[in-house]
Amino acid sequence: MKPFLFWVSCVIGSLVCFAAMGWSYEEVPVAQGGHITGKVVLKGEKPPPKAFNLITYPEPVYCGRISTGTAWRLLDFFEVDAEGGLKNAVVFLDDVGKGKPFPTPAATIRAQDCTLSPPVMVVKPNQPITVVNMDPILHDVQVYEVAPFGSAVMFHRPLRMNPYHPKNAPGVHEHRPGEPVVDIITFTKGRRVFYLECGFHEFMQTWGLAVTNPYYAITDEHGNFTISDIPEGVYTLVAWHPGLGGILDMKVVVLSEDTLHVRFEFPTPKDRRMAHTTMVDNPHYDPGALETFGQKIEIVPTHERQQTPGPQPHSFP
Repeated sequence: MKPFLFWVSCVIGSLVCFAAMGWSYEEVPVAQGGHITGKVVLKGEKPPPKAFNLITYPEPVYCGRISTGTAWRLLDFFEVDAEGGLKNAVVFLDDVGKGKPFPTPAATIRAQDCTLSPPVMVVKPNQPITVVNMDPILHDVQVYEVAPFGSAVMFHRPLRMNPYHPKNAPGVHEHRPGEPVVDIITFTKGRRVFYLECGFHEFMQTWGLAVTNPYYAITDEHGNFTISDIPEGVYTLVAWHPGLGGILDMKVVVLSEDTLHVRFEFPTPKDRRMAHTTMVDNPHYDPGALETFGQKIEIVPTHERQQTPGPQPHSFP
């Protein structure tokens, strides 16, 4: 049978909720299941990264190991290939009640080089999550559940470093795990999106989405994804990305032993950066040395020199 092709673009909606209707999932054998494969695209010019002035954050020398070389640390939500393929979008079927086994997704976040990884993840509702510090400096775990109708704190914990990290050596990059923070991701009021941020370093962020069945995928570096072994039926297919203000969704018909090809196109979001995340010349910073409390501190991007944001080289079709 010839595969169907669906194309969805430029219709942004809010993320559907699971609490109001409840959720349950039954694992059953799936014989001759169908498949969905496709691509998520950012249509338009790639937004610039957010920029954070390291002068205003603790441990600027260590965190400045990844920086522009001019005391700025960049956070880029959008990894996009030459054809607009968008990495780290979550695509999922929202209304599957039974199907293939549903193992618990991995839920460990690492703080390393003042970066949180993975940048995007999926969890089950009420799933334990582990955060571990690999850096020789302190971090601070703040986790929030978010939705268009409001946000709430999930939990807030200090993230200790390994006590055997050498003291007073901010340039050290030996990665040794400290005592992890372990807590439960518990959503309220139908929310299903959360983000984790370091309370000391705003540029350290991980975003997550709760899923209620195993029919999901996170797009690769070209925006591609595949969801397999789907029971025959009619479903809602949803695409979400943390840098975009909403979702795209479509109704899909999945047939046994058939492959459905789809394409999601997100319009480029408006640039909503605040003044403190807009990269401008810093009159308090002399490249290579930061004058703080009468002391000169070298900030050198020894691990990664980030590209200074500027005009984008092309627009995606």
